Amino acid sequence: MTHRTPEELEAALEHIRDSPSDSGELLLIVRRPRENERETLDEGDLDLEVGLVGDDWLARGNPLYEDGRAHPLAQLTIMNSRVLEVMAGPVERWPLAGDQLYVDLDLSDDNLPAGSRLAVGDTLLEVTAKPHTGCSKFIQRFGLAAMRWVNSSDGMRLRLRGLNTRVIKPGTIRVGDRVTKADGASGYADWSGGEPSG
Repeated sequence: MTHRTPEELEAALEHIRDSPSDSGELLLIVRRPRENERETLDEGDLDLEVGLVGDDWLARGNPLYEDGRAHPLAQLTIMNSRVLEVMAGPVERWPLAGDQLYVDLDLSDDNLPAGSRLAVGDTLLEVTAKPHTGCSKFIQRFGLAAMRWVNSSDGMRLRLRGLNTRVIKPGTIRVGDRVTKADGASGYADWSGGEPSG
């Protein structure tokens, strides 16, 4: 697929801003059993310790930590499906983004500040303050214009690249589940703004 131009990406912003703000839909669940591998699921189990069961978040860890442990505020990543529609095209290409959950919901910082909670099926997630940004693989898959678009000031405010969450109530999620804003926040979503030294 040809990468989108800056003009094509910018033209999609109005449609993305029109995403539902309070209640949307879970359109895709993707598990990453190993690096660069993707498994599309009809349903998945969310766990307090490992995130999406069968995903490699915990095993992969974070090389910026001296002990290699996984970043506790980046257990599950969520991306807006409308962003993928313009940037990646067919749903079969969405998993290339590397996120686990794809939803039709406004993920902007204004709508879901850090500490916000999302009910997905019978589970509960908490939005964390750790930014989710594009990387070199993102450029390879979607192009430099897409990388600049999601990492721009508007892109970061709208969270076009998506957001990080952690599981605070485990359970089963299914494609088609409602994704709704829930009341309450635990205060654990803080992020200092710096990464650990390695």
